[in-house]
Amino acid sequence: YENPWTIPNILSMARMGLAPVLGYLIVEENFSVALGVFVLAGVTDLLDGFIARNWANQKSALGSALDPLADKILISVLYVSLTCANLIPVPLTSMIILRDAALIAAVFYVRYKTLSPPRTLSRYFNPCYATAQLKPTFISKMNTAVQLILVAASLAAPVFNYVDSIYLQTLWCITAFTTVTSAYSYYHYGRKTVQVIKNK
Repeated sequence: YENPWTIPNILSMARMGLAPVLGYLIVEENFSVALGVFVLAGVTDLLDGFIARNWANQKSALGSALDPLADKILISVLYVSLTCANLIPVPLTSMIILRDAALIAAVFYVRYKTLSPPRTLSRYFNPCYATAQLKPTFISKMNTAVQLILVAASLAAPVFNYVDSIYLQTLWCITAFTTVTSAYSYYHYGRKTVQVIKNK
């Protein structure tokens, strides 16, 4: 049992809240403001990780799932929006969405398997009951960084007029490669990425 209202968790939830705002700004082609909001979302990501690493009472099992979940929601919304704005190709976005959907489904499955009986809905969705700590693979962390770099470059492209740049297209290929490699790393190291919290 743990307190879910830590500063890193609140920052992660704020990042989730910024996702639809960014999506709206991109679809409306307000790229300059969207770039600023994206930087703000990035600051919340850096802050929640820094605080969780340096203050033991701010680290939580919930945070280990909430932080990557917030990243995945933000990235999914951004990629769909940027695809609607014709700044990222459909196949790349489809690949990223499918990978993230599979990982989120896996998290829900792990939650079910590690929750002690009775497995009621109220206990399942109660963030105070910690059952497992998630540890992303190294390549997954690298993949998230590459995906966010592509988002930043794509948002800046119409602002600084380099939409058709070969460098941007090269970044699409790199992102596709890290996405596939990351998905395989979770398949290969699946059990090692989950640490079950034993009841004392």
